Amino acid sequence: MVGRLRTPRKSRSQFTIGWREWVELPDLGAARMKAKIDTGARTSAVHAWKIEPFEKDGEKWLRFELHPNQKDNKFRIPCEAQVADERLVRSSNGQVSKRYVIRTRLKLGSRTWPIDLTLSRRDEMGFRMLLGRTALRGRTLIDAAASFLCGD
Repeated sequence: MVGRLRTPRKSRSQFTIGWREWVELPDLGAARMKAKIDTGARTSAVHAWKIEPFEKDGEKWLRFELHPNQKDNKFRIPCEAQVADERLVRSSNGQVSKRYVIRTRLKLGSRTWPIDLTLSRRDEMGFRMLLGRTALRGRTLIDAAASFLCGD
């Protein structure tokens, strides 16, 4: 017996987003940045420089800089965040690297929720932030033909 395709029902808490959206990271003081929505990626990632681990109250923390604007490395936001995890992540070119993971809030449109976010150099990538499926699961539906449905 061949299975029937099932269209998931949209819950009241879900909203539709495009394949790219403007997002904010309010806990990090980050200005708006363009994020690519990537359901092929499990984990979300943000472009971070000068990542330095340090200890604070017996916990592992990181100092780093965010460069939220594409093609602009002069505007920098100094940040500190507690390390939530360290994970092996396979990049789009197949390379596996160990990355720090922080837990921070994501603001997308009028909604805000916590996400896990890896810190990585995304110099060669077109977007300074990538939103993976774990951060979006159960909250959003994606219209692959649309952009900036949550505002621009």
